[in-house]
Amino acid sequence: MNNPTYENVHNLFKLNGFHLDRNDLCRVAYSFIKEGEEFEKPVGDFLLDWFDSKSYIEMQTSGTTGKPKIISVSKQAMVNSALATGDFFDLQPGQKALHCLPVKYVAGKMMLVRAMILGLDIDFVAPSSHPLYHNEIEYDFAAMVPLQAQNSLSELKKVKKLIVGGAAINKTLEKQLLKLPTQVYETYGMTETITHIAARKLGEKAFTVLPDVTISYDKRNCLVIHVPRVSEDVIVTNDIVELLNENQFIFLGRMDNVINSGGIKLIPEQIEHKLAHKIHQRFFIASKPDAELGEKVILVIEGEQQLFEDSLYDELDKYEKPKEIVFVSKFMETTTGKILRKESIA
Repeated sequence: MNNPTYENVHNLFKLNGFHLDRNDLCRVAYSFIKEGEEFEKPVGDFLLDWFDSKSYIEMQTSGTTGKPKIISVSKQAMVNSALATGDFFDLQPGQKALHCLPVKYVAGKMMLVRAMILGLDIDFVAPSSHPLYHNEIEYDFAAMVPLQAQNSLSELKKVKKLIVGGAAINKTLEKQLLKLPTQVYETYGMTETITHIAARKLGEKAFTVLPDVTISYDKRNCLVIHVPRVSEDVIVTNDIVELLNENQFIFLGRMDNVINSGGIKLIPEQIEHKLAHKIHQRFFIASKPDAELGEKVILVIEGEQQLFEDSLYDELDKYEKPKEIVFVSKFMETTTGKILRKESIA
């Protein structure tokens, strides 16, 4: 198909085993809305929005680059994003894909758009925490959040290529995923960039950008993204990065999380990286106000109170060592499994 537009549906596209064109999809959308299951209704709404006369779709942002807000996203930009993903991951018409994300969010919407534009044979299942449970089908491509990948470790051998987004992959999960025959990629992106603009193959340190993405960083060392096929605006993030070259960067941490302790600026994610193999529950590094230091570093661990040896901190610099350990019975998190740090210790 030459230069597909949002009005096209690839002739090899299938939904749950059925070849469907634009008119068929509109009929399916109405039946999903009227008599579909709860998770199918947003799919119906999205399909009707996709095939209406407007050239854009309204979406809520995740809040990665500021407060969550409703933005208008060009349908052609979504098509361009789907084509770039197809290019980067070498997706071919007729390949089998699994859709197990909520269509309410951009990642779920984009899986459908990729299927319609690239001609994928997509199976649509309820967005549960065990998406491959009782499913014997082999898939060429799937997208999940970390919790779904964690719960599918024994079944992921049925998936050739998996992209994981919505929250960072922790070191323990990365080790488990690396043992599988599946090619797994952690993605980097946000609503404003219409899902991912870069991906990191597990086992590698750096994210590599998709075709036609230009990256740089500002005076805070935060990533600046220009994706002309998706957004006319240059997107300035709060993500601190190390730029390796014009196509690759290493994610260091979030500007919002930086701790200023006694005039020393510390990136919590870097400290967490050093502790990752020593603490087996979920944890994060945060801070508390301190009369002497301004902010003191604390270690926040999910679960029951326990004792740790001093050797826990052997790999940390003097300023990185937590002054206190706080135990929280259950972390608060977003729908994609991203830990809400401030809310969890409020």
